[in-house]
Order: sequence, then structure tokens, then C-alpha cells
Amino acid sequence: MLREGDALPSVNDLMKESGLSRDTVFKSYSELKRRGIVEAIPNKGYFVTRSQKQVFLFLDTFKAYKEVLYNSFKQNLPRNVMVDINFHHYNFDLFESIIRNSIGKFNSYIIMNFNHPDIPGIVNEIDPDKLCLIDWHIHSEVGQAKVYQDFGESVYRCLTSGWHLLRKYDEVVCVYPEYTFHPIESVENVNRFCDDNNMKFSVIYDIADLDIQIGKVYLVFEDIDLAAILEQAQSKKFRLRDDFGILSYNDTPMKKFIANGITVISTDFKLMGQKAAEFALDNTKLDFLVPTELIIRESL
Repeated sequence: MLREGDALPSVNDLMKESGLSRDTVFKSYSELKRRGIVEAIPNKGYFVTRSQKQVFLFLDTFKAYKEVLYNSFKQNLPRNVMVDINFHHYNFDLFESIIRNSIGKFNSYIIMNFNHPDIPGIVNEIDPDKLCLIDWHIHSEVGQAKVYQDFGESVYRCLTSGWHLLRKYDEVVCVYPEYTFHPIESVENVNRFCDDNNMKFSVIYDIADLDIQIGKVYLVFEDIDLAAILEQAQSKKFRLRDDFGILSYNDTPMKKFIANGITVISTDFKLMGQKAAEFALDNTKLDFLVPTELIIRESL
């Protein structure tokens, strides 16, 4: 007798046992899946559907690259998993209120935290066996499940891999406005890279001070600033890559098309969503560093 969560025979095994064709077996499983009787877990197989599971997903903001993460997360979960998504917008009071109202109501808690001294006290009120921190491992503790990216050494490594393109520019300029919540360690590692390669380095903290110049490459952390640079370049009739360069942080589906392609430093948000889904399924303890890579396009 099959019970909730029991594994079902693979398509190949059922073909052998029943003498049915692959197409017939696959269509049968697909119909059972459609009815919610069977669930398919990627890379694991088919299982008898469990009772509905409740997952609490807490993101900072819903930007384009977070949509990639969310879609991957949902696509890697069976239909019987209900996801309650919330956003804290880096507001601690909102973060605290939503967390406290959620405690005890969900099977899994997947949380994107941020740099605030009181975050650990709030997060630690959640059952540690049900908690997974994603994106930024700040405030994480030993033994705590986490799926995260590295904002420091990975940036240095990405710049090194693109040195053959960066070396033609006179200076690297980080556009790091006061409204960004991107970790400062990325800027610090850009500075270190420039020091190690005898390259000029500067930071623009106020976007009102932006005045792009020929011979410089601009590293941009916010998409609104990317738009401002492209608009200013158009007004000055600067040619991207020939006159100046652009590096953007966090890839989005559109950046491969903007201005013939924007070079990015980005983690794999699709993989991050996939790994977060793995935790949501069975609360497996993860300590997974999602790789960050340089994706070279026409803007360098």
C-alpha cells in the first residue's frame, strides 16, 4: 500500500513491469500529476503527493533578477507546496513584524536578510531546523542552512578574469549611491583590484555628480544608474566600449539585449532558487555558495 511521500517506480521500471510503452507511462504520470495525486521532484522522480506544505519566502525587493530566483524556486517545487511570498524592503520594523506574525505557521522559512544589528535576534526566534538564509550570509550561524553568494573575493576574481578588456581603460569608477543596499565589500574589492593592477579608482556616491568621461569604465550596482549612464552617453554621443565601458552588477534577462549587451558580474539566481527549493522540500541542511561569474558582452 502506498502512503504519502512514497516513491513510485521510474518510467523505465514501470515500462518493464507493465509492458506498456514509454509514451503511455509518461502520459499516465503526467495525468496523475495534473490531478495532484503524484508529484514530480526534479532529479529524484515521482512520489505520492504529500499533504499541502506551507513555505514562507521572505525577499528584500522584487527586482528583475529576484524574479529569476522566484520563478526557479517555484518551478522546482511540486504543486502541493504553497508559497507565501513577502518583502521587507530593508525596513527593520516591517521585517520584525512580518517574521513574528509568521512564526509557527509554516513548514519552512526561506529568508533574505540584511545588515542590521537586531536581525539575528528576530531570525533566531524561528525553529532553526525550518530556517534557510539566502543571498547574503551576513548574521548566519554555524550549522544554519544557507544558500548564498560572495560579494567580495568573487568580485576580485571576476575583474581579474576580465583584465584583458579592462586594461584599455584609465580608471574604474564605482557608482555606489546612498540608496543602494549592495554590500560595501564589493567596492572594497574593486579598489583592491585597482591597487594591485596600478589602475585608477574612484567612487561616485551621489548620482547628481555623474559626469561620464572617455577612457573610464563604470561599475554600476543599481539599474536606475545604468539607465542614467546610457542616457548621458547618448547625449554626449559617446560610443560604448570604444569611448567608455560599463560593468553592471546582477544579470537580468534584458541586459543581454540593452545596448547590444551589458557585461555583468552576477551570481546564478536560477541556481539559488533551485537550491532554496531543495531546502523547502525536506529542510535539508545546506551550506551552498552559489558561484558568481563575469559574463562578457559588448559593453567592455
